[in-house]
Amino acid sequence: MEEGDLAAGGRSAAAKGAWICFEDEAGQGLRPPRARTWGRRGQTPVVHIRAGGTGYVSIAGMLCYKPGQRSRLIYRLHLYRRRKGESKSFAWTDYRDLLLQAHQQLGAPIIVVWDNLNRHLVPQMRAFIDEHEQWLTVYQLPSYAPDLNPTEGIWSLLKRGPLANLAVAGLPQLVRIVKRSLKKIQYRPHLIDGCLIQTGLTLAHNPAEALDIPN
Repeated sequence: MEEGDLAAGGRSAAAKGAWICFEDEAGQGLRPPRARTWGRRGQTPVVHIRAGGTGYVSIAGMLCYKPGQRSRLIYRLHLYRRRKGESKSFAWTDYRDLLLQAHQQLGAPIIVVWDNLNRHLVPQMRAFIDEHEQWLTVYQLPSYAPDLNPTEGIWSLLKRGPLANLAVAGLPQLVRIVKRSLKKIQYRPHLIDGCLIQTGLTLAHNPAEALDIPN
């Protein structure tokens, strides 16, 4: 997908009265992202905890934009507890359910922009997209283009904020913090708008320029 395709997607969204939704994934284990602290230089703070168990939480997030509407964050979680036979990450059906959830919550057609993750490209997903073309259109980003996906900004907010240097006692505590942090972002649409601004993309009210990409 080139920038011209992305702009075409924006014009298509305006023509259909659709939302433009950017999707991406992130994950977090029990070892926290490292960040700066207020500790004295040369004296690394050490926090001792009674950690229990192992695990990993995966997050599939979707930022949804439409001129004149409050921006939305819609997400799903997948927990991996390292049990035998347990899936390590999202299945294609989880992404299907995320699309259905977005369509239901937004109450309008959606145009989804996401990357070339293998789960996005399986035949079952392609068949699902074709079957629901009346309200669902999908555009693929280039192989590596985080600068064009505002959802990357949400992961940055999480990992530089509430998850930074966080010493959790186990997976349940990590999940609670992730959910609480994402819910706070959902109630702060200016943060979601800021993630779009960082990409250099802007939404216009003119249907002919629904998604403007500066030169």
